[in-house]
Amino acid sequence: MHMSDQKIIGFMKQRYIAAALSVVLIAVSVFSLATKGLSLGLDFTGGALVELQYEETADLNEIRGQIEELGHPGASVIYFGSDRDVQIRFQTDDPQRGDTVAKAIEAGSTQDTEVQRISYVGPQIGDELANDGGLGLLFALGVVMLYVAMRFQFKFSVGAVAALIHDVIIVLGVFSFFQLDFDLTVLAAVLAVIGYSLNDTIVVADRIRENFRMIRSDDARELIDISLTQTFERTLITSLTTLLVLLALFFVGGEMIHNFATALIIGIVIGTYSSIYVAANVLLLMHISREDLLPPVVEKEGEELDELP
Repeated sequence: MHMSDQKIIGFMKQRYIAAALSVVLIAVSVFSLATKGLSLGLDFTGGALVELQYEETADLNEIRGQIEELGHPGASVIYFGSDRDVQIRFQTDDPQRGDTVAKAIEAGSTQDTEVQRISYVGPQIGDELANDGGLGLLFALGVVMLYVAMRFQFKFSVGAVAALIHDVIIVLGVFSFFQLDFDLTVLAAVLAVIGYSLNDTIVVADRIRENFRMIRSDDARELIDISLTQTFERTLITSLTTLLVLLALFFVGGEMIHNFATALIIGIVIGTYSSIYVAANVLLLMHISREDLLPPVVEKEGEELDELP
């Protein structure tokens, strides 16, 4: 049962090029993470958050200048909701520093200013968030591997988890290389990337399993190419429609979710690629065969039934 109305795309012909590209991207990402690390946001490092409401449009550059004069040159100053609402984040070990900075900015402002919120996250809480976030990431990967192993077969679970680890490392590597702020919203985006990439991988795995059972062929590469071709249009449409939404968030969603959208855009692109190449590559490397996917032999009243063809 070969595809008669659709040309088979030879995805696996380029599997060695794809593998080399993945190795390079992962190597660069790991090197950057090891040397530069992540530029952790206040959620993880600890610091103060001040929200101010101005009578008219706030001048962010003027506020940044005030913050620098107060001794916090690396502070994050962004609009929050509207151009009259401003959110300021800066690192500090002093729980009272946020209140001091807010009063100083109020006093130095050329228009009426009202403090909406002042909060402080201590370094200890930041460490707990970082540890819990890392554990959550590992737990998600472990559950995924267990589910795919039970739902499909062990080789599929290795391929799925390899693809997910590949995606997570590259997203983290991009944030490390360009020193983009990594906060809880970005961590949430990374977990969302795991879910998105897994969905794509499972769709492909389901079609591979179906074709291995239906098509009488021992050529694993050909069967994987057929499966990828059959699911390619669906994968492409899903990825493009998701990207359209994320691009809208990236360009007009404001600074609050800018890095969140950035992480998801990178994750969607890499996740689509890994569902096609990384997971399928692992299956070929592990010598997936028709015998791996045949239903188990069923015995009834002492008589052994034949395996499905």
